[in-house]
Amino acid sequence: MNTPEILAPAGSMETLRVALRCGADAVYAGGKYFSARNSAVNFTDEELSEAVRLCHMYSAKIYIAVNTIISDSEIGKFCAYIRFLHENGIDGCIVQDWGAAVLIRNIVPDAVIHASTQMSVHTAAGAQLLGSLGYSRIVPARECNKNTLAKICALGTETEIFVHGALCMSVSGQCYMSAAIGSRSANRGCCGQACRLPYSSCGDKNYCALSLKDLSLIPRVRELSEIGADSLKIEGRMKRPEYVASAVHELKKSLDGINPDMHTLRGIFSRSGFTDGYFTGKRSDMFGQREKEDVVSARELIPKIHELYRSERQVYEIDIHCVMKCGQPVRIDAQCGDVFVSVCGDIPDKAQKLPTDCEMLLKQISKLGDTVFCVGNFSADIDSGLFMSAGKLNELRREMSQRLAENIITKNTPVYHITDYSPVLPEKSYIKHERLPLRTFCRNINQAKAAAEFSEYIITDENISLSEPVLNEIEYLSDKIILSPPRFIHDEEKTAKQLEYIKNKFGIKRLFCHTPDCIAIGKKLGFELYGSYTLNIFNSYSAEYMKNIGLKDCVFSFEAKKSQYLQLSTGLCVGMPVYGKIPLMLTVNCPIKNEIGCKKCTGFITDRIRRKLPVFCHAGYTEILNPDVLYIDSEDIPENVSFGIVMLSDESPEQTRDILSGIKPGGNITRGLYRKGLQEIK
Repeated sequence: MNTPEILAPAGSMETLRVALRCGADAVYAGGKYFSARNSAVNFTDEELSEAVRLCHMYSAKIYIAVNTIISDSEIGKFCAYIRFLHENGIDGCIVQDWGAAVLIRNIVPDAVIHASTQMSVHTAAGAQLLGSLGYSRIVPARECNKNTLAKICALGTETEIFVHGALCMSVSGQCYMSAAIGSRSANRGCCGQACRLPYSSCGDKNYCALSLKDLSLIPRVRELSEIGADSLKIEGRMKRPEYVASAVHELKKSLDGINPDMHTLRGIFSRSGFTDGYFTGKRSDMFGQREKEDVVSARELIPKIHELYRSERQVYEIDIHCVMKCGQPVRIDAQCGDVFVSVCGDIPDKAQKLPTDCEMLLKQISKLGDTVFCVGNFSADIDSGLFMSAGKLNELRREMSQRLAENIITKNTPVYHITDYSPVLPEKSYIKHERLPLRTFCRNINQAKAAAEFSEYIITDENISLSEPVLNEIEYLSDKIILSPPRFIHDEEKTAKQLEYIKNKFGIKRLFCHTPDCIAIGKKLGFELYGSYTLNIFNSYSAEYMKNIGLKDCVFSFEAKKSQYLQLSTGLCVGMPVYGKIPLMLTVNCPIKNEIGCKKCTGFITDRIRRKLPVFCHAGYTEILNPDVLYIDSEDIPENVSFGIVMLSDESPEQTRDILSGIKPGGNITRGLYRKGLQEIK
């Protein structure tokens, strides 16, 4: 059975030391830039250099999160940072942005790149695609169940699975709530945790309909080992050292076959206890929030947790041989695995009283409590009647342990081939239109019929895309249809078979791609591929990469502002959202069902200022929409935008025609982030 890596969060140098002392095999951390936890303390460049050395002294690995989406204006800074990280010998980069991965590979051809959970991969097809594109590790969406995880693990690419920590309500990478409400983008590391605020489907002003309990699969690590998980990840780069210490300690116990102390874990941090999340597929008793009693119990446990990391963890046994001969410098030979050092001191004196014997040598050399070493086998070759002071022996011991540590660090630090690559933007390519072509995302057949006259293409919701009877009614529109598969695919084989059948029966050849999973399935079935804004394309390099892997065009990120569109330089045709209630969350849990049940469904949840957020249920997932309508006036759209996407929700056929014919909608209108942009990252 596979023994997976224990991967701990490190939001600061203190937490990193704690994780290593408690037995973590690897840590993940972020610097001051491009990290998806901008609110954590994070590491300065100097601290990162120290952190790499410290991890490698423990024979632990350190993965650096560069998992935000990046803009064209940040490319130079990003490239310099990637060089710095690899010059210091990090063990891997965690990446969300497609273009960032391309840049890393050009700068460091032998770099190790992990696909962040923010890439929203939730099928074996999606994971296999990323593996074929050079990602060495996949971090699947937390919403995957055991069967899906087993299929992903079986592919051969390393698989990292979340086992403990906070659960976002939304699928990671698919949440735009914080950005839409406060310009704080989760995809840029600035999530304001708007989901933890009160929401309710029935007017309860104190209810938190979007707040999930923390995940803990620590009691199930044997199952995770059996399906082939390579790494077990603890969430929490913004958490206290005590949280990391207890999680690592209990996870290590569970891997060793000892029952973990879930009472302590709950006490140190939880939200009304724990859930096993989506692992079993049951999705029961998942909602909870931080209560007063949770905070009180944590205070009581902290002194106990401190004992776990008060002392240095002795990782290595060293075999030592001491030589003390008359007229020769004292020598200590130390062997630690395949690392060997030999240190020499002064020539010993003749003993005036008590000579130095084997027992005294062992006593002084064994004082390694402040290091990662302890003595294994000990031997000595000593002439009689010689003496060396304890102070001088201590100096030799310190030199021995320091040199061993340096050699171990050198052995464990990767050396990369770093190029002098300088990023060059691809040439711009766009078609100027007298009137911007529109693609209309339709949620029902009446919208599709009404939109046909005014739209270049109709993008059909899965309720249409996967329904033969519905498609029969609009078969005459086959040449204009782009099929939209489910945004979250629970049954990969079933979905692929449905899409293949529809493609062959109706001759529909276009597929709207929400995630790498859709790209992978579409490629295999021979569809023409069109990218959704949910791919989070935020720069020219990502856009160009979409072109290179076969996409015909792509909708640029909803989070981009006008100046970023104007900066775009790519051979891919790029579109932008111009109308609609933007989906703020993609969730595999329905907040309405949990609170009041499906029979009493209101179709919306209400926030603390009484705004109603529409909730659309699908087969196996839910979308929570912005209550305000995005509307971008045609005169305000840059020339290098090739098409606009209109996203309908509950509009009637008459409203659909009005919108597409250019009539400005009524009600609450927003320009989204198109003008004001996102909050700047400090």
